[in-house]
Amino acid sequence: MVTIDGLDERDLGVSGSRRPDVTPTEPDADSDAPPVLVAGPDFRLDAVGIADTAGIADISGSAGSGSAGSGSDVEHTVAPPLTGLTIAEAAKATGVSAHTLRYYERVDLMLERVSRAPSSHRRYDDEDLRWVGTLTALRRTGMPIRQIARYAALVRAGDGNEARRLDLLAAHRRLVAERLEEVRRHLTAIDNKIDIYRKKVDD
Repeated sequence: MVTIDGLDERDLGVSGSRRPDVTPTEPDADSDAPPVLVAGPDFRLDAVGIADTAGIADISGSAGSGSAGSGSDVEHTVAPPLTGLTIAEAAKATGVSAHTLRYYERVDLMLERVSRAPSSHRRYDDEDLRWVGTLTALRRTGMPIRQIARYAALVRAGDGNEARRLDLLAAHRRLVAERLEEVRRHLTAIDNKIDIYRKKVDD
């Protein structure tokens, strides 16, 4: 398994058939996730780590059976209630809006369909939250939605395509590093202006 700067925490070899490719468009509410560049010598594309949240309970009931013709009662196990974070709680935990969480699901960026409570409300488990953290890291470093969708499809497909994931993330990191260097140059120019004005004010 390949882990690229912490971005592949959800990369656990998800089983199941690959979903169709999508060509999503950016949501109108992208203002909740503006591109953010953080300059520093130890820059990493780390996913947001969310832990200690409730998982999804097993809702499959089991039944004991008696011997044929014995007339014994069949015992039914009552399924435990479904647990997890509501969409409002997940939004608060991940730092994105509920609209963005719905958008991620609508354009097929989530690795698995978000679970639903009997009331049909969404319930997010810790793995959902970790993956949302990965999506947020990619978006806020400028990766286009279509590129994120390709990465999500590769992770969803499971083991065997790690080289393609590596190429995709490495290419993105190079672009981020170039933008960071440009931002550092601009920051230096701003600092020089500040020094000039500070000297004039102090004189």
